[in-house]
Amino acid sequence: MAIDPVTLAILKGRLEQIADEMDAVLFRSAFNPIIAEAHDASHGIYDAKSGKTLVQGKSGLPIFVGVMAFGVKAVIDKAATQDGVHEGDVWIFNDPYDGGTHLSDFRLVKPVFSKGEVFCWLASVGHWHDVGGNVPGNYNPAATECFQEGMLIPPVKLYDKGVYRQDIIDILSANSRQPMSLFGDLNGQINALELGVKRMTSLLEAYGDDMISECFEELQARAATMMRAQIESLPSGTVSAEDYLDNDGIHDEPLKIALDMTIEGDRMVLDFTRSSPACMGPVNISRSTCIAACYVALKHVFDDVPANAGVLEPVEFQIDDDSLLAVTAPKPVGGYTETILRLIDVVFQAIAQLRPESAMACAYGTINALSLAGHRSDGRRWVMFSFFGGGHGAHSSGDGLNHGNAPISTATIPPLEILEAAYPVRFTQWALRPDSGGPGEYRGGLGAIYEIELLEEQADVFLFGERGRFPPRGVVDGMPAALNQFAFEQDDGWHAPPMASKMVDIDIRRGQKVRLETPGGGGYGLPSKRSPATVAHDVALGYIGREAAARDYGVVIAADGTVDVTANKERSTSEASNT
Repeated sequence: MAIDPVTLAILKGRLEQIADEMDAVLFRSAFNPIIAEAHDASHGIYDAKSGKTLVQGKSGLPIFVGVMAFGVKAVIDKAATQDGVHEGDVWIFNDPYDGGTHLSDFRLVKPVFSKGEVFCWLASVGHWHDVGGNVPGNYNPAATECFQEGMLIPPVKLYDKGVYRQDIIDILSANSRQPMSLFGDLNGQINALELGVKRMTSLLEAYGDDMISECFEELQARAATMMRAQIESLPSGTVSAEDYLDNDGIHDEPLKIALDMTIEGDRMVLDFTRSSPACMGPVNISRSTCIAACYVALKHVFDDVPANAGVLEPVEFQIDDDSLLAVTAPKPVGGYTETILRLIDVVFQAIAQLRPESAMACAYGTINALSLAGHRSDGRRWVMFSFFGGGHGAHSSGDGLNHGNAPISTATIPPLEILEAAYPVRFTQWALRPDSGGPGEYRGGLGAIYEIELLEEQADVFLFGERGRFPPRGVVDGMPAALNQFAFEQDDGWHAPPMASKMVDIDIRRGQKVRLETPGGGGYGLPSKRSPATVAHDVALGYIGREAAARDYGVVIAADGTVDVTANKERSTSEASNT
């Protein structure tokens, strides 16, 4: 049958609503603030045989949806070696090398049956609070193998033909510092999948298997067609972009992420073979994670293309097996977020050379995974793990977003009220960071300043960040943003990590603080093209200082906040004579 456009649009909305409802169920029921408040989770619908992404929710993390296609395929393959797939089965795993990201992200996969056969798969992914390992919260920048990052669970059945396996739960709970949080998050994911099956079954009953199957095929075909058209509109040839990670947390040496992007008609080749080899520390990622990060980056650039597996049909990947972008067990991968953010950055930088009007400057480029952990006065264990925001890159239509979350997701930054209510800490600063956005015709968004005071007797602090040595870059002659800065207070004063953005085993006492000053986003276009009135407005808002206005934009601001026309003329005359 030929599905008509109106019916296709209706079904597309209905299918997306199923994923959105699953998101909402988990966000409202999770115990862990990283899921409940920050929405570090996602849901999607996947192909019955290939595991390819069919539909994704709009509220969760797109990076999870892209990687999950490989995870669903891993479950399909595992089931084929056992007794097959049955109604009531639910699989659980967090294997980062086989459709996962890092060990904190647990995946549940459930088949939807129709007429006695698997019609599609539903999947739920959530970042659990603590899954063991050497560091509370699991972002261990000193890890040299995955076993130091947490427990690794391959695809196993949580429900076998509808029978709940308590032994699996006992194993998971015994390996967590926060077993109640784990239990709550797990049940939230189970409930989300149950609702998804109910909604999907109702849709099949209303429209029939054939109609929904055709809808899946048509949506994927349209995404592929639109993506090919977008690629074909780009200039043919090869462009290159390179960026760097500060270090791997073990050796204080930069790691290169290099991309050669080739456009050949309606095909795109993403060649990462010039990137650094696998490293000892935990900034490695699996091949599936690398591909999923590119999916997210391309969707940022070509935002009108439907979000499903069709996006990648005209894209070829070249990734060396010994690269830090395609590692296997037991190479550590806990800091995968930092590496995929750099992947997105190099895609943006390459696109800027091909189509400047569609380009975005680099965002702040690190989630700054910060963990504080200790014991309360009554002996109870507490673990505060959170990530923090920064500025987004400017673009051809305007300035970057101030204090946003990382472009790998649609997650939010946990509110300070929630963090203060849940943990023995007090935020003494939560503010925009002046002069942190990259100068340009359009200015990069501002980063933030977070200062956290400990209210208990003692805590261990761990930081896993990036952009401490290589700032977020601008595009189309825009300038870079400010570097990431972290400091911690001890009895003899304030200190900074020797490796700039990563450190373990920081011991602080009651009343002492840690402070993050996060990067802004890169600028877009020459700063000299920004109007003096706009620069004055930035100064009035406190976004940039008067010194930065003169240094970066060549605009002198008078004491009353207005543009000093006379001083600007004298400055321009002096600069012209010097050249």
